[in-house]
Amino acid sequence: MLGIFDGIRDVTMLSTTIRLLIAVVLGGLIGLERSYKNRPAGFRTHILVCLGGTIASMTGIYLYLNMNLPTDISRLGAQVVSGLGFIGGGTIIVVNNHKIKGLTTAAGLWACGVIGIAVGAGFYEGAILATGFVLIAETLFSILGDRITHNTPFKMILEYNDKNALNHVMRYCKNNRMVISNLEATGKRDAIMSVYSVALTVRPREKVDFDKILNHIDGIEGVIDVEIVR
Repeated sequence: MLGIFDGIRDVTMLSTTIRLLIAVVLGGLIGLERSYKNRPAGFRTHILVCLGGTIASMTGIYLYLNMNLPTDISRLGAQVVSGLGFIGGGTIIVVNNHKIKGLTTAAGLWACGVIGIAVGAGFYEGAILATGFVLIAETLFSILGDRITHNTPFKMILEYNDKNALNHVMRYCKNNRMVISNLEATGKRDAIMSVYSVALTVRPREKVDFDKILNHIDGIEGVIDVEIVR
């Protein structure tokens, strides 16, 4: 461990002030990056989460060392880690096509709280290094992540009058590396024949040619109509 931090590892007024200031700086650095990207939890939220983790960790240490209470000094910090799930959950939203946004912000908030716990415990080196790696993950790794091709799920609405037609469609999807993640089926009957309507949520594993899919499925015996909604 670095010797420059040895003088502020004990719980004193000076070390308390320095730890809270460090929490503000480290939480603020992570929050600035989130604010710059206009995310739900930004500068102030990350500072408050980091401060909360710091003071919770310091309180547990204070009760044990200064008040001589028979308590587990890690219990308060553990409760902070659990409670952060509720805060992080508020930043996760579902947008169009069932796409989830906010997971990175939620994970960053959780990491920020744990960094605060480390600062409160006097583990300054770990907190500073963790902050650096969080910023790297949210900036440099974000650029790399944007270059990864994502195949967006789509919905296929199928009408057919032969029950075997659905099996053929599902087999075609499987053979072409397309996973059916959801299936909603409704049946309607007219005076002449039974017509079935199915909505399939399809998740492709590679780039797809929608015209090719439509032409193939439209040619399956028993299929009356097929439509793809993106």
